[in-house]
Amino acid sequence: MLRFFFRRIIELTKLEQPYLDLLQKIMLEGHDKSDRTGVGTRSIFGAQMHFDLSEGFPIITTKHVPFGLIKSELLWFLRGDTNIKFLLEHKNHIWDEWAFKNWVSSTEYNGPDMTNFGLRQQTDELFNIKYQEQMNIFTEKILSDATFSKKYGDLGNVYGAQWRRWQTSRGDTIDQLGNVIEQIKTNPDSRRLIVSAWNPEDIPNVALPPCHVLFQFYVNDNKLSLQLYQRSGDMFLGVPFNIASYSLLLNLVARETGLELGEFVHTLGDAHIYKNHFDQVNKQLSRNAYDSPTLWLNPLKHRVLDFEMKDIKLIDYNHHGTIKAPVAV
Repeated sequence: MLRFFFRRIIELTKLEQPYLDLLQKIMLEGHDKSDRTGVGTRSIFGAQMHFDLSEGFPIITTKHVPFGLIKSELLWFLRGDTNIKFLLEHKNHIWDEWAFKNWVSSTEYNGPDMTNFGLRQQTDELFNIKYQEQMNIFTEKILSDATFSKKYGDLGNVYGAQWRRWQTSRGDTIDQLGNVIEQIKTNPDSRRLIVSAWNPEDIPNVALPPCHVLFQFYVNDNKLSLQLYQRSGDMFLGVPFNIASYSLLLNLVARETGLELGEFVHTLGDAHIYKNHFDQVNKQLSRNAYDSPTLWLNPLKHRVLDFEMKDIKLIDYNHHGTIKAPVAV
């Protein structure tokens, strides 16, 4: 029998409370469904969370969320990069499996059978040893072999490409994010401050079809808000990253456009918890949240593209320990 933990009333003022409430709602009211990974999920359809960024930075505190990975991934997106080499150079491995899958599925791969490696490495200890060996070979070759990196490190038209160089039928490209930032400066009341990552033509050819498919900015009373529509949300592993990543994006765009911080609104289609994450979710829900930290941005930097890893920091990020869980690929 699964155990469910209810949040205390005194915690309702915590900035991460909308996330904790949604976790609990899915566990109690969600629908059990099959999925492409074979793991199975419990999900609800149509959920929304609001985070007031004037109250702090809404990174989750009931478990440790590695902010360095969030920074490097967002900077990767903002540069329009789609090759995992940049991420590996910053010790970020969150996209490794998607590129690795391309290599082990190719005719050039001649190592041990890696079929269904996402599930097998979780349950077969001997296989996991072989998997880790092959993954190490793969990442080392991405970093050291430019030809190999170009062929197997690139993930296709994922977020960075769609945000910064959307391919048109005319053969040219559109810098969606750059155009939207300019529109915020010159026409802040526009209802077209939208960046889309969902291109139906590209879906069959990308490593993973975009989960966070569209985001829209909104300006009111000199405050900049951002709403994300996410078609599919892995609530335990992925969504904490998404909350922090898009809150950081909002901060960076607000800095460039000279606006104050408003809300991050996170809208989800299929919001789900994988069945092999149930114990971890219950553990997280048993914890009391800390106050949210403050985001520090280098005051000498203003343009989104000028920021580097060292220019972005969290101040007073107090958190509980890491809760490990397998990734469904």
